[in-house]
Amino acid sequence: MPLSSGSGRTAGRLHAPAGEAEERGAAPGTPPGSPGTALGTAPGPSAPPPAPPSSGRGFDSPTNRSPRLFPLPDWRGEGGALEVRQPRRPGEERGERGPKMSKGREGPAPGGGAAAVLLRYLREQNRPYSAQDAFGNLQREHGLGKAAVVKALEQLAQQGRVREKAYGKQKIYFADQEQLPAASDAELRGLDGQIAALSTKVQALQQSCRQMEAELKDLNSSLTSPEMAREIEELRKDCASYTEKLERIKSATNHVTPEEKEKVCREQKLYCKEWRRRKRMATELLEAVLEGYPKSKKQFFEEVGIETDEDHNVTLPAAV
Repeated sequence: MPLSSGSGRTAGRLHAPAGEAEERGAAPGTPPGSPGTALGTAPGPSAPPPAPPSSGRGFDSPTNRSPRLFPLPDWRGEGGALEVRQPRRPGEERGERGPKMSKGREGPAPGGGAAAVLLRYLREQNRPYSAQDAFGNLQREHGLGKAAVVKALEQLAQQGRVREKAYGKQKIYFADQEQLPAASDAELRGLDGQIAALSTKVQALQQSCRQMEAELKDLNSSLTSPEMAREIEELRKDCASYTEKLERIKSATNHVTPEEKEKVCREQKLYCKEWRRRKRMATELLEAVLEGYPKSKKQFFEEVGIETDEDHNVTLPAAV
């Protein structure tokens, strides 16, 4: 099928690189349309001049067929003129100057950067802070990250706007006192007066606090109203039982004679005397054994199985 020589676009496509001409069997430098080419027709009057001989190392040459990492330019022309069109980048659309950028996290408000916030905070508080303390105090209000706080503090220290001191592995930062306004003598006297007044107020509050703590301790150790009501009820029951017992004793007819009472008292004295003597003997014997015993007295009593009067809350009656 013969090709029209009047079409500039068709004529622009007739020129193949020298590498393609060599691959198709044409001699290098042979103009298109010559007998040796595969096109078979001569170029028309409006055809562009033949391309100069190529070195054979074009994009499509047989000697350079490695995998293409980037898209090739578009060589399509209009009106017979060659035009190089660079490939569009990923995400770039027609009418745009560049790829669309994703919206990132909005930065802080103007004048509210991490360095400005930290500098203003240190000057207002006028006390030393570590990076961790500053991060904990400003995180909720300003939303600063720990890395941003550390970087901003180091930057302020390098600029000389804050002071930095290292205590072992920890660093503290505080406002440069030379950059703060100096107070006059009148202001210093006023501050001294405020300190004295506040110190007096603090002492009064501490005294009041101690009194209230003592009162609270007494209230906690005393019985509550429900507990007092239960205690009163139990005492009334005990009183009623003792009164009934006393009435029975008074109404009894089998009273103890004086002779029987004297006999009981003599037996009580004898038994108590023997109780003390035996207890003293047992104590001396146990102390002699414990002198060579490697363990404690309590462990010895547990191994032997000895029970003392103190274990059962028993005390000797007083001598009559």
